[in-house]
Amino acid sequence: MLRSAAASPTLELVTQFIRYQSAVPNRHGRFPGVFALANGLRRDAVLRPEDGAWLLRANLGATAAHVDPTTVDATCYDPSVNPGARAWFVAEAVGLLEMTAPYLELLDRYEVPWVQLTTRSPGRIVYRDASQVVAVPYRHPEDWPFR
Repeated sequence: MLRSAAASPTLELVTQFIRYQSAVPNRHGRFPGVFALANGLRRDAVLRPEDGAWLLRANLGATAAHVDPTTVDATCYDPSVNPGARAWFVAEAVGLLEMTAPYLELLDRYEVPWVQLTTRSPGRIVYRDASQVVAVPYRHPEDWPFR
């Protein structure tokens, strides 16, 4: 008999994580997240003045409302300590996800390709708060489950 996730108490307790990132790797082979992509448009002077002004205001609001993981653990993104670490939103962090929507709309306006990833297991979690985690991706062969 098939059971849905809603019918399974075990599955209901498992946290989902969401990440918005570039659909294309950068020159370092990494997939920057939504905020890095938006700030890259500003850094490269691609944004129209009104979008640049919006991004500055949005970034200030995001910084005021949400913890920057590096202010709690300066090593969470350190490539020598946590290679490839990346941020994931906790699916229940509705406010943070809603705050992200205009950033995604900005990327769409400037035709920056992005993807949404969803998982229950983002990797080895090196930072966690109520709305986000920073996780180091699983690696082969250390994390590979088969011989």
